[in-house]
Formats: sequence, C-alpha cells, structure tokens
Amino acid sequence: MAWIHTTNLEDAQGQLLDLYQKALDPASGKLDNIMSIHSASPAGLAAHLELYTAVMRGTASLRKVDRELIALVVSQKNDCHY
Repeated sequence: MAWIHTTNLEDAQGQLLDLYQKALDPASGKLDNIMSIHSASPAGLAAHLELYTAVMRGTASLRKVDRELIALVVSQKNDCHY
C-alpha cells in the first residue's frame, strides 16, 4: 500500500483548514481520508470538492440519496473499500 504524508485536521492552517472545514462529513463531523490525501495540494482538494459538489448536488433529476447509492454500487463493483 502506498503511503502519503497528510496533514491532520487539528494541524491544518490557512487555506487548507478552510477547505477541510468545507469537506467535513456533515453527519459525523469527521474528515474522510480521501480528502486528507489532498493536504499536500490544497488546489487539488479545492478541485475535488468542486467536482464532488457538481456531481452530488448539480443534477435536479436525481435525489442525493440516489447519487450516493450509485456511488456505493460503483465502488463495490470496482472493489473499492472506501
């Protein structure tokens, strides 16, 4: 498994902290590992958040729960444990 140095939420400052706060899971208040992977490049995290927002909230024809279910099925099909 690859190892990537990440910055914890508690240690984040400036732009990274602002982005982390936007990326917090609203249900748990925690930061997903996939988001902290971007800590070396806040610009990458900003792009990830923008893409996620566009995909998960940008289509009025699908409810958010349906989008989440589609993401879950695709992840399972790809043998992704995230």
